[in-house]
Amino acid sequence: MRFCVLGPVGIESGGTFVELQGAAQRTLLVALLISRGAAVRAEALTYEIWGESWPRRPDNALHAQVSRLRRRLDALEPGRSGGPRLVSSSCGYRLLLREDELDIAVFTRELHEVSSDPMMSPEQVVQRLRGALALWRGPAFGGTASGPAGQAAAVRFEESRTAALALLFDNELRAGRHAEIVAELSELVEAEPLNERLCEQLMVALYRSGRQTAALTVYQRTWARLNEELGIEPSPALRNHQRAVLAHDPALHAAANHALLRTA
Repeated sequence: MRFCVLGPVGIESGGTFVELQGAAQRTLLVALLISRGAAVRAEALTYEIWGESWPRRPDNALHAQVSRLRRRLDALEPGRSGGPRLVSSSCGYRLLLREDELDIAVFTRELHEVSSDPMMSPEQVVQRLRGALALWRGPAFGGTASGPAGQAAAVRFEESRTAALALLFDNELRAGRHAEIVAELSELVEAEPLNERLCEQLMVALYRSGRQTAALTVYQRTWARLNEELGIEPSPALRNHQRAVLAHDPALHAAANHALLRTA
């Protein structure tokens, strides 16, 4: 069984993905999952599900939601040894799960291991990060996180995804795969036009593919969006890359490390 939060909230069991229906059930499961097996107090779960609008009998309402989720989990995992996954104690409620049973835990572990190993080759980094990023099936929690803890977790998870993409494309460029990633980067920049790191990497990929004018166009569009939507100029790192493209700077050559331009 695997619990999924990198996309619609659901559970993979027996080769089938079961998406959880009902906002209260999804919010309850999310709150238990982001605690990574630690107990969550009943009051915290109640606030996460209902916010300031608590039901008349909050203990009974929460117990009903927990019982419903427990029955759903038991039905998806009949004959599980060791008792039910969703258990209660004096400290609250907790969901018993291993790290490899939660997609965000697997993703986070891969990103940490890749980021902390300077001896890993660009090809190895790319392979592992692409495997980790394949776990994403859409926005965290399907974009439907409603409770404050779930919303905060969604922001953290999306930041981790952004960091993984930045590391992935740096290593794709180090591996000399600039031409192969132009289309993918172009699509990502179209979806996230204010992400300066992706814009920078697309500029480098285009320049190394012999498309200097296209690289400068990416910069101009990014500058316009930043100015229009945020009222700011591009970062020094992105401006350094624009000047490098104009000057045919050797730092942009395929054998060079363009990341040095970020602090030039």
